Amino acid sequence: MNYAGIDHHRQYSHITWLDEKGEVVKSGGVANLRRELESFFRGVRDVKAVIEAGRSSYTMVDVLADLGIETTVAHPKDVRAIAKAKVKTDERDSYKLAHLLRTDYIPEVHKRSRENRSCQRVLRQRAFYVGKQTAVKNRLQALLARQGEEIRSGVERVGDLFTEKGLNVLAGLALPEREAKMAGALLKTYRHIEERINETNALVKELYEKMPSARRLLTIIYWML
Repeated sequence: MNYAGIDHHRQYSHITWLDEKGEVVKSGGVANLRRELESFFRGVRDVKAVIEAGRSSYTMVDVLADLGIETTVAHPKDVRAIAKAKVKTDERDSYKLAHLLRTDYIPEVHKRSRENRSCQRVLRQRAFYVGKQTAVKNRLQALLARQGEEIRSGVERVGDLFTEKGLNVLAGLALPEREAKMAGALLKTYRHIEERINETNALVKELYEKMPSARRLLTIIYWML
């Protein structure tokens, strides 16, 4: 068996390849491209690889899977706790990973499937839009809270500003010219984000319809209520 430790960066990776005795067979920097990886591993059989979990590490995991190389995803904090080094370089880090893999000391994390990661991106995108929309709502409410008594009273009578009725009332408030421009810009932003949320909701609905586990989870939630 051969073991490859991959110190992964956005544009390139440093790979150290050890044989079963722990001797370095090959070590060097490689651009994160399929042809470069194929060239690096050309001629090797029975190889396992390890890479630390990170923002873009799964791009490497997927390419290696396509090349038939089994890859373990390591917990970065636990790896550092096991193999502390006073001097850190890409070469040392990749060697450390390969050595830990060979000796079966890798603190492994669950390796998620491509489909699972795609679903997660949909949910994170929706969460991103909802967070931005909340920020816009808070900013708009803060702007209105600094207006005169007549404007504040009108806003309070509406109740929920962020219903269709409330937004229409808000658009018709007699704000000072500069304040009206700022409120108008925030309203446009709110409506734009609302459209993006609705688009993402459609993607979430598709996931729900395709995933039995999601439907079972909803059944549990209804039961708890």
